[in-house]
Amino acid sequence: MGEWFIAFVEWMTAIPPVWAYAVILVVAWLENVFPPIPGDLVVVFGGYLVGLGQLQMAPVILLATVGGAAGFMCVYALGRHMGEAVFDKRRFRWLPKRQMRKARVWLHRWGYGAIAANRFLTGARSVISIAVGIAGMRPFWVAVYATISALLWCALMVVLGYYVGQNWQVVAVYLERYSAVIAALIVVGLGVWIARMYLWRNAP
Repeated sequence: MGEWFIAFVEWMTAIPPVWAYAVILVVAWLENVFPPIPGDLVVVFGGYLVGLGQLQMAPVILLATVGGAAGFMCVYALGRHMGEAVFDKRRFRWLPKRQMRKARVWLHRWGYGAIAANRFLTGARSVISIAVGIAGMRPFWVAVYATISALLWCALMVVLGYYVGQNWQVVAVYLERYSAVIAALIVVGLGVWIARMYLWRNAP
C-alpha cells in the first residue's frame, strides 16, 4: 500500500464527517470510471470509521452503492454511445479490446447475471460496464442489477472494515488474493465454455 494512500486515509480521518461521506461517494464513482483507483479500500476504511463512531454505517453503504452504480452507468453510457466502433483497431487504442471481447462472451452466456456479479469480478468491472453499453442492454434493468451488485459488495466491504478495525489494511492483501483467484476462475470458465461451444458446433 503506497504512502500516498496512507496519507490520504489519515487526511480522511481528520476531515468533518460530511466531507468524509462525500469522499466515499466520489471515490466509489471514480473507481468505476478510472479502475486503478482503490475504491474498495476507501469503502473498507469507511467501515473502520464507522467502528470509531465518526461515521454511520447506513450512509456509508448507501453513498458507496450510489457512487458505484452511478460510475457503472456512466461507463455503460459511454459504451452505448461508441457502439461497435470501439473494436476498431485504429480507434480507442487506450481501451482493453481483448478484455472487452471476453466480456461479450460473459454477456452472451450469462446476460444480466453478469451485471449482477460485476462488483464481485474485481478487475473486470469497467470492462463489463462498457461491454453492456456496446450490447445495448436495457438501461433500466442494467441500473437495477448494477445497483444490487454494488449494494451487496459495498455492504460487505463496510462490514469488513467495521469488524477488522485497526487491521483494515489487511483486507487489501485478501482483496489481491481474491482478485487473482477470480481472474483464474474466469479464464478457466471461459476456456471450458468456448471448448464446449466448439465441440457442439463441430459435432457430427
